[in-house]
Amino acid sequence: MLNILQKICACLAIGLLVTGCEKNIPDIDTVYPVIETDGTNSFPVQCSRVKRGEPFVFKATFSDNRQLGAFSLDIHHNFDHHTHSTEVSNCQTDKVKVPKNPFLFIKSFDIPANLTRFEASQQIDIPADIDPGDYHFLIRLTDQEGWQTIKGISFKIE
Repeated sequence: MLNILQKICACLAIGLLVTGCEKNIPDIDTVYPVIETDGTNSFPVQCSRVKRGEPFVFKATFSDNRQLGAFSLDIHHNFDHHTHSTEVSNCQTDKVKVPKNPFLFIKSFDIPANLTRFEASQQIDIPADIDPGDYHFLIRLTDQEGWQTIKGISFKIE
């Protein structure tokens, strides 16, 4: 009788240990943020054209499953025809050339706290005296967890 009682107590103890232990698995965010540039107001899009000496307004929609963090914009020349485009279509490019006074714009922007969706809008001034030609427009979006999405767009400055 004692042997049976010991077995029952052992089974109950093991059952309590197995069911009583809550797994401490953290809820980890593994979802990349999203850059949407296919909306009707989005700009620039693949193969857009802007003019020297005139400003344009960058517009895109950002979203994340939890919380957005920040974004950065990087505009640099593509006179040597290198690529970071994430777009399917290619743009017609000028001949390869050596830069003399290329435009360079690199700037980071914070996104207000606790947002899962953000309509980005930023005026960018293009100097009149820069080299015209093929350029890249890179958008980097980071969420609060540190996941980053990059979108590369080819465009021309005329």
